[in-house]
Amino acid sequence: MNTRTMKTSELTKRFAPYYKKYLGVLLLDLFCASLTTICEMVLPLIFRYITNQGMTDLAAISVKTILNIGLLYFGLRIIDGIASFYMAYTGHVMGASIETDMRKDAFEHLQKLSDSYYSNTKVGQIMSRITSDLFDVTEFAHHCPEEFFIAFLKAVVSFLILSRISLSLTVIIFVFIPIMAFSCTWLNIRVKTAFKSQRNHIGELNARIEDNLLGNRVVRAFANEAVEIEKFQEDNIKFLDIKRQTYFYMAAFQDTVRMFDGLMYTVVILAGGIFMVKGVIEPGDLVAYTLYVTTLLATIRRIIEFAEQFQRGMTGIERFVEIMDSDIDILDEPDAKPLENVKGEIVFDHVHFEYPDDHNPVLDDICLTIKPGERVALVGPSGGGKTTLCNLIPRFYDTTSGEIRIDGQRIKNLTLNSLRSNIGIVQQDVYLFSGTVYHNISYGRPGATKEEIIEAAKLAGAHEFIEGLKDGYDTYVGERGVKLSGGQKQRISIARVFLKNPPILILDEATSALDNESEFLISRSLANLAVGRTTLTIAHRLTTIKNADRILVLAGSRIVEEGNHQQLLDRRGMYYELYMTANRLEGGEEGELS
Repeated sequence: MNTRTMKTSELTKRFAPYYKKYLGVLLLDLFCASLTTICEMVLPLIFRYITNQGMTDLAAISVKTILNIGLLYFGLRIIDGIASFYMAYTGHVMGASIETDMRKDAFEHLQKLSDSYYSNTKVGQIMSRITSDLFDVTEFAHHCPEEFFIAFLKAVVSFLILSRISLSLTVIIFVFIPIMAFSCTWLNIRVKTAFKSQRNHIGELNARIEDNLLGNRVVRAFANEAVEIEKFQEDNIKFLDIKRQTYFYMAAFQDTVRMFDGLMYTVVILAGGIFMVKGVIEPGDLVAYTLYVTTLLATIRRIIEFAEQFQRGMTGIERFVEIMDSDIDILDEPDAKPLENVKGEIVFDHVHFEYPDDHNPVLDDICLTIKPGERVALVGPSGGGKTTLCNLIPRFYDTTSGEIRIDGQRIKNLTLNSLRSNIGIVQQDVYLFSGTVYHNISYGRPGATKEEIIEAAKLAGAHEFIEGLKDGYDTYVGERGVKLSGGQKQRISIARVFLKNPPILILDEATSALDNESEFLISRSLANLAVGRTTLTIAHRLTTIKNADRILVLAGSRIVEEGNHQQLLDRRGMYYELYMTANRLEGGEEGELS
């Protein structure tokens, strides 16, 4: 994931297109902002008029004039109220809509990233980026254009009006603004850096909490609660230190503003008072001048206060952009075609593979042809490349060199959706979604009828135990299926593949973590599932693949032996050694092996 610090201008450019759908809402929001600004800027002019008239010719001011002025101002406040309501409601909805669009884009992008990305990125960090980081974008998307537009409008209007009252005094006041802006910008950069560190560490905290909660049983089994609490507290204290640094720069930022605030008021009091004594400006002009300076300073303070929200929003956008800039390693080729009428022939043509992050070779010059409907088993020591070889077929990874073909078609020339739709995978580590049994089986083919789901469960040998559950197919399985046994979860996963009904099947050590009884039941279900399909089985217990049409022994990144069970035993090579070792561990007798 890209973690370089991005400039504000670059982030703004990346974020701006999200306003396109809501341009009408944004323009109307800015128009309402201009109305509220006008209403606010009129008040000093009213006080100026009344004060100057009162000082020069009090008799010229009638009750009717005061009432008309009061009615005019009240009418302006009604307009201000309507405009403010639109800004507060519709403007915030626009911000929330933009946040929703960004979260949708981030989630869609995450679906396209390869296994390499997830192997190197903590889930807690990802969750933080698409949830809490984007919460701040709602306020940012609404207030950013609005606040800067109002500030610009007030600064321009204030400068024009103040210049007409006293150009020399206005120049003195406005000389301080660039100095103030420079000081605040320097501190703002520090605040932004601190906020990014804060956001990164929130992701680390999320990852720590997730790791603890998912591994809670292991923690309790080893009585390591105190260890986990200590590790969490270390991260928690580090987060406090980061926030302490953030608040230091924020405090310095706000104090700088207050100092310039006081300095500018001092100039108004001294210079304005002297100008009034010397008759350069009228008393009403000084009142109006003070009110406009107050308005200007209030605007600057508001922008300063918005700076925290601005930096939060920018940090959220930056972390969002880092997700969006993560490269999609595996995607459809421009001329990709759907895989149809699959027979199930799979060809590995001089395939090499190494993981992109460490460049260690995993598969080296694999040449292999699997016939349609053939049952092929893969065995060998851990790290030999068995799972990797199978993961290349649905393109969870792409080959480093060489090519894989299905029914004579390069898999890189096939659409990912059609390729993976024709491959069923049953893994050792079964993942069930939080929901019901019915929901988990139907995941194999969304939209399937209840009858089809029940039939798939029967074929997987799962229907009987499902019916025995409290709520049958509507039983809630818990997060990751924690309410079910390993064998039950595995049979539901097999039912899911039965429902999918793919012509190519990959069984990745699907029974290795089960007890003998469950293994017997699952093996029978898998045997039913494999009928008529091209099947690759990664075997942990070698006794389960004796009836495979062909057995491949992978070691040292290559296929070192090939044949059926009896042929490989007769060779007395690596398969023979592996089988004998496994048999001794399981308590068998050598005479029974052949």
